[in-house]
Amino acid sequence: MDGVGYVYMLLAASSWALIGPVSRLALDSGIAPVEVAFWRALFGGALFALHAWARRLPRPHGRSLGGAVLFGVLGVALFYLSYQYAVAYGGAALASVLLYTAPAWVVLGSRAFLGQPIRPYGAGLVALTLLGVTLLAWPLGGWAFNAAGVVWGLVSGLAYAGYYVYGKLQFARFHPVALLAVALPVGALVLLPWVDFVHKDAAVWAALAVLSVVSTYLAYLFYGLGLRRLEATRASLVATLEPVLASLLAFVWWGERFSLLGYLGAALVVLAVAGTAAEPWFNRRRSERP
Repeated sequence: MDGVGYVYMLLAASSWALIGPVSRLALDSGIAPVEVAFWRALFGGALFALHAWARRLPRPHGRSLGGAVLFGVLGVALFYLSYQYAVAYGGAALASVLLYTAPAWVVLGSRAFLGQPIRPYGAGLVALTLLGVTLLAWPLGGWAFNAAGVVWGLVSGLAYAGYYVYGKLQFARFHPVALLAVALPVGALVLLPWVDFVHKDAAVWAALAVLSVVSTYLAYLFYGLGLRRLEATRASLVATLEPVLASLLAFVWWGERFSLLGYLGAALVVLAVAGTAAEPWFNRRRSERP
């Protein structure tokens, strides 16, 4: 067992878990979700661009450049914006849990766009995710109160699913740092026309810095280092700690809490994600049966 690999993955999960609670600090100060998303993409992109330049990493070109730009539009601009709106309308805890509906979107998208069949195991995980989302949405003050938060949370999960697809296609050809050095600035440019800049005090700038440096730049670096030392399945399982940690931080910092049914729903979503990560092991065990 590689203890260092697990430490890296735990650091990545902890860094991502800060997104919701820290974003709420900026949002509660009067900063619009689109401006928070813009600064995160801009500052994070600058850090990755500097990193890529220092290491002289080859940049995407031709079709790969077009793919990186498209990823910047959907995987950065849409993802960052939808997640901020999910936090603004539904709270940090709900947003972090709904983000992890991404594996269910991957299963459905693979069937719709890649023609891959949905096996009973995968269908069960999708059903488990949908049940968890339903339980999460229902008890938090009624459907009308949570409709926007749930919708934006699901959109963020859908956009986040693009990381799986894009990563599978491009991360083997180009270093992730080089791709993010292109995609993040593109995302910032897409968001720029919609930003209504307002005055920010030192606390808000500090929150934006944490989102950019810790929850974007360092989080991806920790995740990449962890993947070098752990199997993808084990790495994904550790990453599922993110919504758990985010919900805990949201409770400690902001007093956010679910009802009993809500906590059950959150547990079902996390269980479904863990089940998705464990699917290769499940299939291997089944194939080994006499």
